[in-house]
Amino acid sequence: MRIRLDKIASSTRNVPLHRDVIVGSPIPATAGTVIAVRVLDSKSTYNTVEDLHGRMMGLQRGDVVAGVLGARQALRGFAGDVPEAVEIGDELHLLNLGGVIGRCTSANPDVGPPCRVEVLGAIQRFPELGRRVGVPASIAPGPVSPVDTLPDDCPPLVLVAGTCMHAGKTAAACLLVREATGRGLKVAATKVTGVALRRDSLEMLDHGATAAVTFCDAGMPSTTGVDIVPVALGCIASLVDAKPDLIVVELGDGILGTYGVDKVLASEAIRAQSGTLILAATDPVAAWGGVQWLARTGWHPAVVTGPATDNDSGSARIESLCGLPAVNARSQTERFVDTVLSGLFGPVLGGPHA
Repeated sequence: MRIRLDKIASSTRNVPLHRDVIVGSPIPATAGTVIAVRVLDSKSTYNTVEDLHGRMMGLQRGDVVAGVLGARQALRGFAGDVPEAVEIGDELHLLNLGGVIGRCTSANPDVGPPCRVEVLGAIQRFPELGRRVGVPASIAPGPVSPVDTLPDDCPPLVLVAGTCMHAGKTAAACLLVREATGRGLKVAATKVTGVALRRDSLEMLDHGATAAVTFCDAGMPSTTGVDIVPVALGCIASLVDAKPDLIVVELGDGILGTYGVDKVLASEAIRAQSGTLILAATDPVAAWGGVQWLARTGWHPAVVTGPATDNDSGSARIESLCGLPAVNARSQTERFVDTVLSGLFGPVLGGPHA
């Protein structure tokens, strides 16, 4: 069946799509399958989807949208999965702003119930010129290939981890990119865990990153329940050819979340690299707990930042409790970057930091 799309979500970007597409069945019930859906609700909150260029588009009941099947486990958003079977006419939910679609299993009252969508079919691609029978499109494999090791010439890594989503990781990463670039360094950036959304990588590019990729470029709509380490290594390795002086690596979600941050931090390939770690925390208790958890796994942040450091009260308490610098990336950008860069080119990530 031929249909016309009103909106194309950014999660589909590995598959070139036009407004007019052909949909059909069967629909592979696997993460990454590109599907067309009809919006069933007009919501006052969480009522937008990101397009291929990173612009947020308003959703209205009746809109036909191209998105991607995937899972999400967000404390401050929606949790959901890909059902065992997906059929034309099924009712699913929009799980995130990037157009990841699945069956919602839990919602957060701050964002209300998820937007319901009706499945219209799997969008077909035609890999052979002139072929009349299509195959269901998928964002996998993407332009970034998973790997098991990092190149010998990999530059130092700055890992940005957080105690939770909305802990200030992206802000810290972007300000680091901007200030380091202003000091003459060539900086590349990647986000290796989370759920598909172009906004963060585009923001890094806007702040001066010479290149930016995410796990979605490796064909993953989200990193929950997947073997994330080869994907993370692939994202980092793909940036090495650009010869950056350092690579900023954002770890989406929190260190105890289900997106695989802990697995990335446990990777021997990551731990063997030179670089440093930033911890973004929402409050002093989270900062203390995060530092304790990281220490048990052999990690020692160079600095704590995030909302926990929004004023001197929080910063002083964190420094007293944790024995680490607590510097707000927004209001103390130069000091924050000085702290990060001062010991950057010495220790390996898995070893002790000064």
